[in-house]
Amino acid sequence: MGGTTPEGHETYPNLHLRGFADVDFSATNIKGQPSGFNLGQFVLHMSSPLSKKVSVFGELSFTARSNQYSVEVERSIVRYDANDYFKLSFGKYHTPVNYWNTAFHHGAWLQTTISRPEMIQFGGRFLPVHFVGLEAEGAIPSGSLGLNYNLGIGNGRQTPSLLARDGDAGDVNGNRAVVAELFARPTQLFGLQVGASFYKDEVTPDAGTAAVALGPYREWIASGHIVWSRETPEFITEFVNVHHTNIASGRDWNSQGVYTQLAYRLPGVARAWKPYYRYEYIHVPATEPVLLVPNLSGHTAGVRYDITDYAAFKVEYRSSRRSPTLRTDGLFLQTAFTF
Repeated sequence: MGGTTPEGHETYPNLHLRGFADVDFSATNIKGQPSGFNLGQFVLHMSSPLSKKVSVFGELSFTARSNQYSVEVERSIVRYDANDYFKLSFGKYHTPVNYWNTAFHHGAWLQTTISRPEMIQFGGRFLPVHFVGLEAEGAIPSGSLGLNYNLGIGNGRQTPSLLARDGDAGDVNGNRAVVAELFARPTQLFGLQVGASFYKDEVTPDAGTAAVALGPYREWIASGHIVWSRETPEFITEFVNVHHTNIASGRDWNSQGVYTQLAYRLPGVARAWKPYYRYEYIHVPATEPVLLVPNLSGHTAGVRYDITDYAAFKVEYRSSRRSPTLRTDGLFLQTAFTF
């Protein structure tokens, strides 16, 4: 049972629940690829204050697979808010390794598009989506510049064969990952955000493979973003460089990812409509030993129609090339909602 306080004051704990879901349709030119209707993610957000300065947050997702549903704890956080300048949290959260990953969480209704950029896909290998550890965040006294920071330390990425998985059950080596982000939100330019982040880790080759003899790889990820989050227009662009160095040999590799997205909510009676376009590009050297991600050059064009303040319908066309001979074209539909 929750504790009680005098009338007019909050009761602790006080659970708040919010949900997100989507229903999708896809049709592509790739033979053998599943198509037709499918259920997207069913996501529950659970939050509760435990005191004036302590709160908890949880995010649980249910995702349809070919023969079952997978259930994932996407976020599980307890946070202490000392003040606007210092907030300390422990648990599992979305890595502040780029803008998209912390601005748009699970729940497709939150983002303009149907799909996330390829570099930050859930279950992707290019960037670490989740992070288990502790994080400090807050504002930096900077007047109208509006500086903010994030600093985190926690479990690093898994071995190359499991690179898409986070370290929920522990780190695979004794080297903790460190992440730092700094961004500005100038008060005189409402909607503008400019920032950069850095991530450092060490990736250990899979046991029982020939790569073990080569030793671990040092990983540095640097990214920058410029965002204008006004609806007229919405502009997001990000660049990421993933650097790996073999500690034993000193050989290194650099992989780049970039995307630019532009959207515009139409005025007047057409305000429910929001057309958008995104271009994205990923380059990974052919000999890169850790990422094992194909190159990509892709275009996405679509329109979002807000049925209500809590539901939207999206139509999206994607065309992408992953090699000189492999090109994918597809039509995608989605109904996304929150409750």
